[in-house]
Amino acid sequence: MDVARHVLRSEGGIRGLFKGMVPTLAREVPGNAVVFGVYEALKQYMAGGPDTSKLGRGSFIVAGGLAGAAFWLTVYPTDVIKSVIQVDDYKNPKYTGSINAFRRIFASESLKGLYKGFGPAMARSIPANAACFLAYEMTRSSLG
Repeated sequence: MDVARHVLRSEGGIRGLFKGMVPTLAREVPGNAVVFGVYEALKQYMAGGPDTSKLGRGSFIVAGGLAGAAFWLTVYPTDVIKSVIQVDDYKNPKYTGSINAFRRIFASESLKGLYKGFGPAMARSIPANAACFLAYEMTRSSLG
């Protein structure tokens, strides 16, 4: 609540709570389509068909980790744009929007600028998604 109050006071009122929403949606919608699509495709590939009920924990870990990697491979530049928009100064903004942020980052740093921090994000993403998908599958199987 303290953060929300701070944002409401210093970042332009209610509008500040939604800063970066467009690039967040541009990341989440295709990214989640990729992560769940890759996860299911890998499970079916490892199972040799659509029946994945006989797969073990190792398969879920591998499929989940690779699905998480696929997520970030496809949407990382959008995440960088989202982040620079969200931390941009409200009173003296450096960027006028997502397209402007993309153009300015690309112009000054080329493609490399859109992948700042990619290594640590990928290193975190693979085990995190492996664990999340394993937990999902174990919970699903225990609930019937």
